Amino acid sequence: MAVPKKKTSKSKRDKRKANWKRKAHLEAQKALSLGKAVLSGRSSFVYPTTEEEDED
Repeated sequence: MAVPKKKTSKSKRDKRKANWKRKAHLEAQKALSLGKAVLSGRSSFVYPTTEEEDED
């Protein structure tokens, strides 16, 4: 017969949620930083532009 699991404490739940939100916040910061670098021309990687596509 199935037995119900024990209830997770609020502190453990909140800790998990905070960690999940922190990771999302860091990824959002990275994406914003990368976008700003690309727009300002300071990017350190090669990516296709519309000018290069027109030449092919």
